[in-house]
Amino acid sequence: MILIDGKKAAADLREELKKEVLSLKDKFNKVPGLTVILIGDLAPSQIYVRNKEKSATEVGLKSEVIRYSDSVEESEVLKKIDELNNDDSVSGILVQLPLPKHIDKQKVIEAIMPEKDVDGFHPMNVGNLSSGYESSIPCTPLGCYLLIKKIEPNLNGKKAVIVGRSNLNGKPMTQLLLKENCTVTITHSKTNDLKGECLKGDIIVAAVGIPELVKGDWVKKDAIVIDVGINKTENGLVGDVAFDEVSKVAKALTPVPGGVGPMTIACLLKNTIECFKRANK
Repeated sequence: MILIDGKKAAADLREELKKEVLSLKDKFNKVPGLTVILIGDLAPSQIYVRNKEKSATEVGLKSEVIRYSDSVEESEVLKKIDELNNDDSVSGILVQLPLPKHIDKQKVIEAIMPEKDVDGFHPMNVGNLSSGYESSIPCTPLGCYLLIKKIEPNLNGKKAVIVGRSNLNGKPMTQLLLKENCTVTITHSKTNDLKGECLKGDIIVAAVGIPELVKGDWVKKDAIVIDVGINKTENGLVGDVAFDEVSKVAKALTPVPGGVGPMTIACLLKNTIECFKRANK
């Protein structure tokens, strides 16, 4: 079984991006800029944003974090987004989720210019992705896709089963695999005979938020299994896949942690660079 090392894949991608930033700097005499807005002091968000900042600096991006207390008015956040939309030195804008209850998430997402939406959550980018047009692709599914392609470059005709139908992962993941000529089935916690559906998959992407849901006897021999889940349990962090069982049958499997997570941040940097390139043609 191949253990898919997300840390190494992310480090390789960052090396590539570093070279690309240097060549863009030579060509345009400026570098892509990423601005993150962080509201409140949720520990996971703080850690995540710190990692983003560190990685952005490492590849040579201009990086800025704007911090607000969780009592900030929605209007102030929207005003700041408008300023960043009009700032040419900012290639990508990301508002760290979740947001405090009094701030409308949809309003915030739609306030970011689609051209600077590095999360790929703006309805315009969602629509472009599903129509097969150029768009920003949400970072986690993009990371999953790149990991799958490392194991199996030709996905033509493969059967892919997505467990989880979220806007963050399940739906965009489907679009990426359809584009590769996979036959894609989206399943979720209400699917009848979820095990039977999973057994048909040459590729399984599990992102449903249920600890160790996908068991060894749910996976056919030599399937590629990508575990997006990250669940806190009494036994520490586990994914949506029962790792020990599935590792005995799968051809390749991502660990939790150290699988998809590092790729998510590397893909955010990749998206920032893509936004810069599109803006500068």
